[in-house]
Amino acid sequence: MTLLASLVSAAPEVHGHRGCRGLRPENTLPAFLHALALGVNVLELDVVISADEQVVVAHEPWLAAHLGPGPDGLPIRPEQARAHRLYELPYAAIRQCPVGERSLAGFPEQQPAPTYRPLLAEVFRATETAARAQGRPPVSYSVEVKSTPAGDGHWHPAPARFVALVLAELRATGVLDRTTLLSFDARILREARRVCPALRLCLLAETTVPLARQIQALGFVPDTLGPAFRLLSARRVAELASGFPALRLVPWTVNELSDLRRVLSWGVAGITTDYPDRLLSLLGRL
Repeated sequence: MTLLASLVSAAPEVHGHRGCRGLRPENTLPAFLHALALGVNVLELDVVISADEQVVVAHEPWLAAHLGPGPDGLPIRPEQARAHRLYELPYAAIRQCPVGERSLAGFPEQQPAPTYRPLLAEVFRATETAARAQGRPPVSYSVEVKSTPAGDGHWHPAPARFVALVLAELRATGVLDRTTLLSFDARILREARRVCPALRLCLLAETTVPLARQIQALGFVPDTLGPAFRLLSARRVAELASGFPALRLVPWTVNELSDLRRVLSWGVAGITTDYPDRLLSLLGRL
């Protein structure tokens, strides 16, 4: 068996980052539906909270200038973007702000798709309906909670309320057992473990602090570790497997073919990518 054939047989999960950011506007229904049609195993997305406590799918907790205009239809200057906090805007106002009207710089394959920032519940309804229509197995979800200690009460609610709002959506739409909650914020993961022990959790990592030390600081071993892939090597993956045998590794965000092949060689549980078509093609599953 060739090396690539052995990697394919390992069948790692394909996680579509923000749907498929390299192909469609990030964190939008067009991106999630396109990723689903390609055949991803997991849809990765980010959530923030609006002024009326709606769970909104968005990466930044403000109206990012590069994604589109404000509620008045006028462009947002980059230096003013953080003045447009989603946590002080009702969702009706957020929905009026178009996104996806032009390709994102740095992603030349991204096709414009004029749309809006959807609610988490809306994403679940759309993707669950599409999966049934396609006759494919139900998709799983990786929901990242965007939170920092300094942001409590300004960019988002405190952890207990944030987790409660997200859990309510997971339960209401019946996807709790297919969802992993992701966060860089250890407080979010500790709170989620306290109130919902059955929910799978993923600690995200992007600093050079040793990964084992970050897990120890969390206070428990999560189901999954999601490090920036450049923090890893074959040796570090082997060390983590030895120290934490049950830990799943799902590195992010792996886009170039050479990097995808290298990460595949480590035998990880899954790979998060802006270009799920590239990874699926490598795996012979496109």
